[in-house]
Amino acid sequence: MISRFSRHIATFLACAIGVLGVLGVLYAWRLPPFETTMRVTDDAYVRGQVTFIAPQLAGEVAEVAVQDYQRVKAGDLLVRIDEDSYREKVAQAQAALDAARAALTNSDQDRKSAEASVNAAEAGVVSAKASLKLAQANLDRSNALKQRGVLSNQTADESQLSYEQAQAAVQQATANAETARQSLASVITGRTSLEANVRQAEATVKLAQISLDNTRIVAPVDGRLGEVAAHVGQYVTAGTKLTSLVPDTIWVVANFKETQLSGMNIGQKVSFTVDALGEAVMTGRIASFSPATGSEFSVMGSSNATGNFIKISQRLPVRINIDPDQALAARLVPGMSVVARVDIGQTEREAAGDQSHSGFGLGAADQLAVLDGGDAGSADLVR
Repeated sequence: MISRFSRHIATFLACAIGVLGVLGVLYAWRLPPFETTMRVTDDAYVRGQVTFIAPQLAGEVAEVAVQDYQRVKAGDLLVRIDEDSYREKVAQAQAALDAARAALTNSDQDRKSAEASVNAAEAGVVSAKASLKLAQANLDRSNALKQRGVLSNQTADESQLSYEQAQAAVQQATANAETARQSLASVITGRTSLEANVRQAEATVKLAQISLDNTRIVAPVDGRLGEVAAHVGQYVTAGTKLTSLVPDTIWVVANFKETQLSGMNIGQKVSFTVDALGEAVMTGRIASFSPATGSEFSVMGSSNATGNFIKISQRLPVRINIDPDQALAARLVPGMSVVARVDIGQTEREAAGDQSHSGFGLGAADQLAVLDGGDAGSADLVR
């Protein structure tokens, strides 16, 4: 009697364990009657643009104006590098600029002098030509008188010599005028070079001033600082990490499995909890979907062209904008772990009244096909 009762109990326990096992499998795979429209992932994190602050030049740290984790505003001084040598470089560049401008001013005077020389040389040509004309007239009269026997040969020879001297004077004056014009052209050409020297000196002054300004390292945007690594007296070079700055703009990136994406839409409401904040629920909206799965962005790309293949569900990063005016949002920092939840059932009910809402890679007709069971391709997507 006891043995039969024990067998009944054992059979009952075995059946109960079998039923519980089946129910556990159905629950784990979210199959009926445990099917749910809630898409959940714990592969999600708070993200933000962490900016590493580094100098653009080398020097000794003269001042550290901030502390670890301090809140700063754009333009606030973080670190100051000793500026003495850079201030002297600005003065040196300014002196070179003054010298270049002075040389350019002298070029103006040289041009005026060269133009005056050209005018004088051209006047000399006119005078020499006038003297040549007079000598030609005297020579013609001497030749006429000589033919009549009235003028001696000596006087005629003197007239001929005066004419030839006048011709030589014209040639010399013409050459002097050409020399003056070439000198003027040289001055004009040299001015172009001097103007270039002035522009180069001005650029050198600006670069020196930029370097001087860069000795003051300021916050590029509003945010909170990380650990401040700089200290007074430290020698730093360009690129040395001094501290980091986390802007106030943050968001959540949730990596959903590809099998969870059906029914997700841009603008869809998301609820999430943050491990660091306990059970407090916060909300956001889907902003965008990654253009590729995480495996496509990995350094070591995978190849499925092998003899043995095991299908692995991939994950797609989804960016979630955090809704404003939430009290706990100020406590969120990049790197915090998040559990994100998306109720696609609520969206499907809302979509019944608005078929024009854009979804994840699906048009309105495709979304209805998925909701109604759809064709084989849509059914595969749902699975």
